[in-house]
Amino acid sequence: MGKIIAIANQKGGVGKTTTTINLGASLANEGKRVLIIDADPQANATSGYGIDPRSMTSSIYESLVDDYPLGASRVATCVEGLDLIGSRIDLAGAELELISKPNREQVLKKLLDQVKNDYDFILIDCSPSLGLITVNALTAADSVIIPVQAEYFALEGISKLLNTIRIIKSKLNPELEIEGFLLTMYDARLRLANQIYEELKGHFGDMVFNTVIPRNIRLSEAPSHGLPALLYDAESRGATSHILLAKELIEKNK
Repeated sequence: MGKIIAIANQKGGVGKTTTTINLGASLANEGKRVLIIDADPQANATSGYGIDPRSMTSSIYESLVDDYPLGASRVATCVEGLDLIGSRIDLAGAELELISKPNREQVLKKLLDQVKNDYDFILIDCSPSLGLITVNALTAADSVIIPVQAEYFALEGISKLLNTIRIIKSKLNPELEIEGFLLTMYDARLRLANQIYEELKGHFGDMVFNTVIPRNIRLSEAPSHGLPALLYDAESRGATSHILLAKELIEKNK
């Protein structure tokens, strides 16, 4: 049965999609069967694997709103062993359309029951908001990875997200755990980046991944080529750091 992990932080630009794309590819590279769900209307995880959202016959939107079978929206990606359920801009309207549904926070959870036995890991790329679709993702998930940017305002907003996780845990998903905090866009030359890592470790201890994701040009370039860093430049620090992260995650879940 697949472990469902939401990758969430309501702060934009912290590396959620980059983490989803590259962690997914690295887990598949380790021999795991992986499903990525793009739950962000910007559809960056979809285009990051070289898939044009306009070319898809169905997406996560049809499943959430029209009860379209989730498995029927799966597409194979450029990474062997990794499937994707893509997103399109119309997902932005799903928030309103879900409001009238019974058990509206549980829609994604029920959909994932159809496919979770097919995979070892299911990663959900959440949008940078705490709206109904992100609530669905957190209600469906076994755990959440929280990417944190190595910058001054990084720790701002974490308390809001942790409060949301607490509420979801108490009302909707008592099983939800924090898989870990992941420091992204890390530049070891900057004293501030090291301070933020120490501060995270001080606050959250073992909940912080040992692996940090560095600032890396190849990592930034890869999505424009529709490839994860592993296929774009396997020797780059961006690719190797995500392989280490995948190994750490697998070890954690043995």
